Amino acid sequence: MAEGLRLRALRIKHGDRPLLELDLTVPPATILSVMGPSGVGKSTLLAAITGQMSADFGLEGEILLNGRDLCPLPPQERRVGILFQDHLLFPHLSVGANLAFGLAPQVRGRARRARIKDALAEIGLEGFHNRDPETLSGGQKARVALMRMLLSEPDLLLLDEPFSRLDATLRSQMRDLVFTFARDRALPVLMVTHDAADAEAAGGPIVQLES
Repeated sequence: MAEGLRLRALRIKHGDRPLLELDLTVPPATILSVMGPSGVGKSTLLAAITGQMSADFGLEGEILLNGRDLCPLPPQERRVGILFQDHLLFPHLSVGANLAFGLAPQVRGRARRARIKDALAEIGLEGFHNRDPETLSGGQKARVALMRMLLSEPDLLLLDEPFSRLDATLRSQMRDLVFTFARDRALPVLMVTHDAADAEAAGGPIVQLES
């Protein structure tokens, strides 16, 4: 049975200065919110989990995902998906080609086309395969970015303020969509946010980091 994300006696330092200490578990289908002021280490925590932490930071402890120790693994082998404030769609690729980027290379031909078609239907964008991403609304771009990440079949979802640039109505819709997708797939989720409404909507535990 999946164990989710486990941060065991995790300590991060910036040079000789302690930045944060955490010991926590995020079970499958649970959304844990991490809050705190700028500079307290929220983005550094995400970088540590994805394997992209700057060399001037030091890490002690363990990062376990479903029992696997992530620390020795390169980023591409960690099976961690992340959504950012910016949707980061490739402007030179169509919507369908952006989604295809999330698929494993061994998914080819007819199976690849079918997966993309089904993915577009799942996010309510049937017929958008050949659309230029720049012609999409903010909400449509967010849905494509979410589905591209999910097509990579991650075991963990990280959210780095992904709703902060959306208006109130769209923000609520996207929160519901992301949280529902994550729970339906039994993914553990760690969300960094400055917005208490995001944390409340997540319905999970909240960790408050202090400077």
